[in-house]
Amino acid sequence: MLELGPGADILRGIGILMWMFIIGILVGAWALPNTRPGKYLAVATVLGLLIAFPGRWAWERQKRSDHYHARLQQARAHFQERCKNAGEKIYRTVEGVEGLILLRIRKKNDPQYQSSEDPFGSNSNPSGDNYITSFLAPRDEENNVMFGWWKDRSKISIKSYRFVDVADEDAPKIHRYFGSQSPLTPNSDRIEFQLKKATTPKALPRYAVVFQDLTTPEEREQWIAGSLFRILDLTTGEILAERIGYFMDEGLGSRAAQRVPWIQAKQWACPSFSIGNWYRGTWDRDFVEQVLKPTQQ
Repeated sequence: MLELGPGADILRGIGILMWMFIIGILVGAWALPNTRPGKYLAVATVLGLLIAFPGRWAWERQKRSDHYHARLQQARAHFQERCKNAGEKIYRTVEGVEGLILLRIRKKNDPQYQSSEDPFGSNSNPSGDNYITSFLAPRDEENNVMFGWWKDRSKISIKSYRFVDVADEDAPKIHRYFGSQSPLTPNSDRIEFQLKKATTPKALPRYAVVFQDLTTPEEREQWIAGSLFRILDLTTGEILAERIGYFMDEGLGSRAAQRVPWIQAKQWACPSFSIGNWYRGTWDRDFVEQVLKPTQQ
């Protein structure tokens, strides 16, 4: 006979206690009334309750399940309709670009909250200063953006833009940033990438990038989020390229088993968040470099 270990003994013990409890209630229901009809009525009442409570629980559970699946089907239909217009579109590319301007900076959002700004874009890019760094840091041999520090300069295979200008959303100012590489400590063989802020530039770059949250309140209720990312020519007013993306959480915001809704939503996205076995982490830069070819490559 297969022995399932101590867990099986615990389950058997719980089962025995439940049967003892049920038998005890039935014995009490039979013993308390003084008349035989009363005894039958008491036992029947107890049996009815024992059957009714599990039945009620199962009915409530099925009701919740039906409600969830109805909402899910409605959300899926809406999501699939939005995906018809999703994707990356490149209208014109430019060679030899030294720098660009970021009209907005991605801020850190909590992926648990339904009202997070542009969760599609936030979950595929760094935030704050790291967002600026993502356009300036070099790439390694495997094409990964090299944040932080590294030991071997020879691993740098692709450089990036020489500078990035950033529009200050709180004041009419433009800040210019450069990237620099220096030893982690005076005697260290490790190289650290640092972000350096310079004075306000006299002339702005010709090309800019900007993002926008496309989601309506009704879509957020369905745990659908949309994003628009554009690359602009500020001289001609052209849209050089744009990416429209949508994703949805098929758990409809459930946090059961420590789920994080907007992280889980990466599984259901158009275009796909995945590159091979990995989720994108610097999608904005990856897309921009297809359009604005850096001078330093």
